Amino acid sequence: MDEPHLLEFLISIAGSAALLIWAVRLVRTGVERGFAAPLRIWLRHSSRNKLLAASTGMVTAVFLQSSTAVAVLVSNFVAKRGLATGTGLAILLGADVGSAVVTQLLVVRQPILIPLLLLVGVSAFLRGEASGTRQLGRIMIGLALIFVSLDMIRAATGPMVANPATQIAMGYLGRDLVTAFVIGAGFAWVVHSSVAAVLLFVTLAGQGVLPPTAAAAMIMGANLGGAFIAYVLTHSSPLESRRMVVANLALRGGGAILATILIAFAPDLLSELGSTPARQAINLHLAFNLTLALLALPVVGPIAFAITRIMAEKVMPEIQQEVVSALDPAALDRPQRGLDCAARELLGMGQKIELMLVSVEPLYDQWNAATAKAIIEQDQTIKQKHLEVKLYLAKLGKSGLDEELSRRSLELASISASLDSASDAIARIMLDLAKRLDAQKLKFSKRGREEINDFSDRVHSNVQLALNVMMNQNPAEARELVAAKDKVRQVEQKLQRNHIGRLREGLAESIDTSNIHQETLRALKQINTAFSMVGYPILAKSGDLLESRLV
Repeated sequence: MDEPHLLEFLISIAGSAALLIWAVRLVRTGVERGFAAPLRIWLRHSSRNKLLAASTGMVTAVFLQSSTAVAVLVSNFVAKRGLATGTGLAILLGADVGSAVVTQLLVVRQPILIPLLLLVGVSAFLRGEASGTRQLGRIMIGLALIFVSLDMIRAATGPMVANPATQIAMGYLGRDLVTAFVIGAGFAWVVHSSVAAVLLFVTLAGQGVLPPTAAAAMIMGANLGGAFIAYVLTHSSPLESRRMVVANLALRGGGAILATILIAFAPDLLSELGSTPARQAINLHLAFNLTLALLALPVVGPIAFAITRIMAEKVMPEIQQEVVSALDPAALDRPQRGLDCAARELLGMGQKIELMLVSVEPLYDQWNAATAKAIIEQDQTIKQKHLEVKLYLAKLGKSGLDEELSRRSLELASISASLDSASDAIARIMLDLAKRLDAQKLKFSKRGREEINDFSDRVHSNVQLALNVMMNQNPAEARELVAAKDKVRQVEQKLQRNHIGRLREGLAESIDTSNIHQETLRALKQINTAFSMVGYPILAKSGDLLESRLV
């Protein structure tokens, strides 16, 4: 192949792969933005048995098109002791199967789906007023672009099938399965999506570019790479959540290595999985994850016990203390840079408060003095940071700021005050309520505890969204954050009515914990309101915010 044609081919493949990666992320973003809170609640309610947990993980991975996203979600529940390690591992095993099911669905060629999905998706995204409708449109657009990217890959690789140089290179991968395995794992890691990697390898196998054995080894490598993504993303999480991710990495990665060795010694086994190389590759991916889940689910308990012994907890986890401040004194004579420093400091405050929120909830079930002390100390740190931010912004203003920078300075000061109030709600209100539960030997009713858990999950989801908005200043996400404030208020009112209904029924547990239950809901709403304030300045600047709500 001459140089111009080679360059054209490389650009076509790179562009097609980039579109595939972006389209998969587009679908996942739509699901996370539109349906994150219901998914979090659904996942946590799956702890009744291992089969239900695995089924929930599988369905959630199909919606999110990512087992990694499921792992990150579940890690929060395990960290808060809302799920046991064994249950979390069962969910991850199901999520791996769900991720394989996604590739089965997306590899099917249905030309009519592309224009249909684009037509409906774009209409819903542009004309939809509700956030859920817009995100559903985003999901449809992403699915259409996945099919487009796969067609582009097929079109680009078509002329390469009969090329001698291609046959030599791909033939080498067919003989060197170790290299093929490493390439598969590395590519999945680089694109941060095992789904995108598997779809690419299956498409290349279907075009005859990749030999079946090479495609199989690369898909097994993608399974290892996909499990490793979750390990890296949760590396700084509490030990409880890292245990299940490490166990899943060991099972999926170890199984992928064994499967590759088996393929190397018995390549004829692939013919049992389908009549074409593409079908063999895609069926291998599903068969591997399904077999792994069926073998591991009955023994998730012993596996969880073993990983707990291996990754033993050395000390009670404490909230990390930040040493370095983002408030650079040298930037005081450069107002724009100084305001950026203050914004970075506020982001660090928000992340600390999120960790406080994660840490306080388990205390409602089991009091721990060390964790309570760490939360109090963290609250003092937040208050000190709040004071430092105010003083820093005041010093910036001494040199004189133009109208825009002055407005930004006031916005940052307001956000800092809101974050301080959120920290206070956790350390002063929620911590005190949890201590009262322990001191008086009280327990919430089963339904009351579930409501608080669900409400806390919803608030935590909004806190994470607020942190994203602080980083990217995205008006669309800011609008979603502010809209979620009203939704939280409506849910809180509904839960208060539910609680009053249980009081009318005379449930002893509800009567004993009535004040604690209601005050906890109000505290969580206060935290949500504090973080939602992050979105208001962005919406005011973009013209999406009314000056007054008065008629």
